[in-house]
Amino acid sequence: MTQTETAACFRETPLEAGLHFVATPIGNARDITLRALDILASADVIAAEDTRTARHLMALHGVPLRGRPVLAYHDHNGASVRPRLIAALREGKSVAYASEAGMPLIADPGYQLARAAIDAGLAVTCAPGPSAPLVALTLSGLPSDRFLFAGFPPAGAGARRTWLAGLAGVEATLLLFESPRRIARLLEEAAEILGPERRAAICRELTKRFEEILRGTLGDLAGDLAERQLKGEIVLVIDRAAEKAPDPEDMEAALREALAAMPVKAAAAEVAERFGAKKRDVYQMALALRAEQ
Repeated sequence: MTQTETAACFRETPLEAGLHFVATPIGNARDITLRALDILASADVIAAEDTRTARHLMALHGVPLRGRPVLAYHDHNGASVRPRLIAALREGKSVAYASEAGMPLIADPGYQLARAAIDAGLAVTCAPGPSAPLVALTLSGLPSDRFLFAGFPPAGAGARRTWLAGLAGVEATLLLFESPRRIARLLEEAAEILGPERRAAICRELTKRFEEILRGTLGDLAGDLAERQLKGEIVLVIDRAAEKAPDPEDMEAALREALAAMPVKAAAAEVAERFGAKKRDVYQMALALRAEQ
C-alpha cells in the first residue's frame, strides 16, 4: 500500500447492529470493496488484528475515524477484549472486525469472536473480499473443483511429517501457508512423503509488485529452492494424489462373490462403487463371469 492510492467512494450510512466481518487487501490497497469501506466508515466500534494496518487502510481511502474506538483484537488478547466487543453488540452497537490481510477467520483470530457472537444469538455478517488461498488456487493452474485449505504446517519435524502423511490421500487440491524461511524444508519433505512427481505451485507476494508464481513438480521446486531464498508471504498449492486404478484380481474376486448373491446388474453396481471403477466396465466383466458360470 502506498500514500499515492486514490481514495475510493464510500457511504456513511446507518449500520445495523451486529458483528460485521470485513475482508481487507492482501497486498494491493485498491482491492478493498466499496461495501467494506461503507462498513468501516459507519461502524460504531472497529476491531482489528493490527490497529496500525486498519488505521492506515482507512486513511488511504479517506475513511474518517471521528473519534470512534479502534480496538486491537488478536490471539494474545482475545480472551480479555472479546467480552467488551460482545457487550457493545448487546447494547445494539455495530462492530466491524477487520482482518490483518484477506478474509476474516482464514488463518485469523476472528473465529472465537464469531463463535461468541453466534452463541449469544447476535447478528453476524461479512463483507467478502480478497483471500490469498483463493488467489493462489486461481493462479496455480491446478484443479479447482475440490480443494482443502490446510493452514500452516506444524513446526516440529515429527508432527509436520505426520501432518503431511495425513494429507497424502486427500482427493482435493491442497492449499498451505508457509514462511519463506521454512518453505524449502517443507518442499523437500512434501516431495518425499507425497511424491516428487506431484504438481505444485509456489505463490508469493500475491497482488503486490513482486508477485511471482513458480510451477512444477514438488521434486523440481524443492531442487530450485535449494539454491534460492524466497521472500514475502507464500501460499503453496499442491495437486491431489493421482487416482489409483483398482486391482483387477481383487475386483474380480469381489465380483464373483457378489454374483453368487445377486443379479448381474446389482452385483456390478455394488462392486463398481466399492472400487471406484466405471460401472460399464464392471458390468462387462460381470457378464463375462456369468457366461463362464
